Amino acid sequence: MKIKALAGTIGFLLITFSLSAQVVSKDSINMLKDQKQALELSKKLNDRKLELAKLENELQNKTDEAAKTAEAAQESADENRKAAEKLGDDAQSKKLAKRASKSAGSAHRDAKRARRAADDLEKLKRDIESLRSRISDDESKLASLPGGSGQ
Repeated sequence: MKIKALAGTIGFLLITFSLSAQVVSKDSINMLKDQKQALELSKKLNDRKLELAKLENELQNKTDEAAKTAEAAQESADENRKAAEKLGDDAQSKKLAKRASKSAGSAHRDAKRARRAADDLEKLKRDIESLRSRISDDESKLASLPGGSGQ
């Protein structure tokens, strides 16, 4: 009889402990979900800030490259104009015609390089602005989260 009473008491205690261990409030779960969301948003924000820093470092190189290619294109165009003027003075000269043709091809290639460099620079600037906008949005979202203001 004592064994049954002891076994019953132990069983009752085990059930009581297991029930009390499993009780987790909804507030606690919601708080943990908010913290998880804030952590994920913080990680995304840090990744975007790293990407922004990388793009901003590229900006000076792209600006220099665009200026350099634009200058080269202008020089090629000037040389092409001079070659065309010389050819205009002596239209029957094969040598001058060949020089003018090569100069025109060079001017064409340099102008194309300059356009590409300018387009790359503009694309980089757009990417930087877009990334800054997304970072700003993420920072405001993070600030509005209950678990995000302290991080």
